[in-house]
Amino acid sequence: MPYCHYFGQPLFVSSSSVYNIHAANSPQCHQRPILSTIKAFQVRRTRNLRQMSTMENPTNIVWHKSSVEKLDRQRLLQQKGCVIWITGLSGSGKSTVACALSQGLHMRGKLTYILDGDNVRHGLNRDLSFKAEDRAENIRRIAEVAKLFADAGIICIASLISPYRKDRDVCRALFPEGDFIEVFMDVPLHVCENRDPKGLYKLARAGKIKGFTGVDDPYEPPLNCEIVLQQKGRDCVLPCEMAETVISYLEEKGYLQA
Repeated sequence: MPYCHYFGQPLFVSSSSVYNIHAANSPQCHQRPILSTIKAFQVRRTRNLRQMSTMENPTNIVWHKSSVEKLDRQRLLQQKGCVIWITGLSGSGKSTVACALSQGLHMRGKLTYILDGDNVRHGLNRDLSFKAEDRAENIRRIAEVAKLFADAGIICIASLISPYRKDRDVCRALFPEGDFIEVFMDVPLHVCENRDPKGLYKLARAGKIKGFTGVDDPYEPPLNCEIVLQQKGRDCVLPCEMAETVISYLEEKGYLQA
């Protein structure tokens, strides 16, 4: 069984599909065996999860309906459940606008929940990498969770890069017509790169990050989104102003009343 020292403690890792790590007294060894074992486990686990997500439902699994339906929950909340899908380059202001939008709706007495792309990777999607297939699975899972929130009558705000049209179209298809509201943060690449709040563009330009959207991987702008929020030239549009644009759309479409 391979082992190595980790934070001063010898660790053992089993090679089975479910592994356990135990601290024990043991001589020093190289890290290569444990790293290769963990890597193999992660690859197998990701492959199995992806296969499970694409399998057809067995015939013995049925959808159980509740006596309390979406319309009942919407009447209780005095709003209509939907998802506001904010997409754009890293650094375009998605998370900032999402927070401003949530705050603006909260002040109007509306119930919202933000599904932030980074936050979800801390838990539900922590097993996914940033490879194309895992990014697609990341988006699919978030869309499925957003669908549940919308069914609960909540205004769900999903904020993530989601660079490919195909993936966003798959998400849209999960929702009734009108309940998927795509918001495009139309901010030029050079503006996003100048902001670079996480330092990711700098790392990507230095070749330390591969497949980074906007640098060596494409971002496909929406062709028929519901809302476009632009930040061009020297005119600075505040996040709260962008949020008000979205709120005005929701009011016009009747989402802020049951």
